[in-house]
Amino acid sequence: MRKRIGILVSGIFLGFVLSFFVRSTQNTVTDKAVTDDFKEHYRIYALPLPDSLYFAGERVPVEKPWVRERLDRELLVNVYWQSYALLKFKRARKYFPLFEPILQRYGIPEDFKYLAVAESNLEPVVSPAGAAGIWQLMKGTARKYGLIVDKEIDQRYDPWLATEAACRYLAEARQQFGSWTLAAAAYNRGRQGLQKALDDQGATDYYDLYLNPETAKYIYRIAAIKEIMEHPQDYGFHFREKDLYHLPELRKVIVDTAVSSWPGFARKFGLTYGQLRYYNPFIRDYQWANKNGDTLYVYLPAQ
Repeated sequence: MRKRIGILVSGIFLGFVLSFFVRSTQNTVTDKAVTDDFKEHYRIYALPLPDSLYFAGERVPVEKPWVRERLDRELLVNVYWQSYALLKFKRARKYFPLFEPILQRYGIPEDFKYLAVAESNLEPVVSPAGAAGIWQLMKGTARKYGLIVDKEIDQRYDPWLATEAACRYLAEARQQFGSWTLAAAAYNRGRQGLQKALDDQGATDYYDLYLNPETAKYIYRIAAIKEIMEHPQDYGFHFREKDLYHLPELRKVIVDTAVSSWPGFARKFGLTYGQLRYYNPFIRDYQWANKNGDTLYVYLPAQ
């Protein structure tokens, strides 16, 4: 059913576009012809909801009406914003192979790679609250787990180190709340804020909580992204391996002294400053004073 609807949506929309293009090149198009074409060919379909759904091995109670409504919303938003959704697939091929072994090493269910998609669409962005990087870490959280965060170096943008920091936070949240679903909710709301909501409401389950709007839809967004990304063709998404992004093979260079010029550092390795920043988005300035005597890894092309 999902596959048939996805094919119908994409096929009918393409037919409408092609038909309109042909007519528009013929100087005989009338308003009525365009209107008739639109009525005949353009269709928008509701999406069938999955009968069962799990996140991190924990069941999503899709039989509850409020759960179905919120899940339906997130599926619709993520399917019908096609360009945004397609970018998820392209970037996932680049970052999921990086995430998965780190998640496994820390004992975090693999489904949490979809949390990163929900957080940032796998872009190194900054939120209005100041969370940064693919995993959207706050400064205090990042520093707690040993990341350098200042105006010159911000390791929240290092996908390897940020993934490790996120894993450590999630492991502690799982120990506190006893549920991976609540651990994921705590990643958005904060552990203290989520614990207060549980205590105030006498609840034990995320799906029975009354929460702030962002956290109230957070797990549904992750679950919808997982459903779509695990069954792309069912929702009308088609792509080839060569359409996807890939992480280049990299090597690490240890830097444990101040760097007076990152552009000069890049030239020593046959790179431009822009290329160096592409491989190392955690570099945020032209130099690094390294006042604390820190050590960091700089990533360079393997060849």
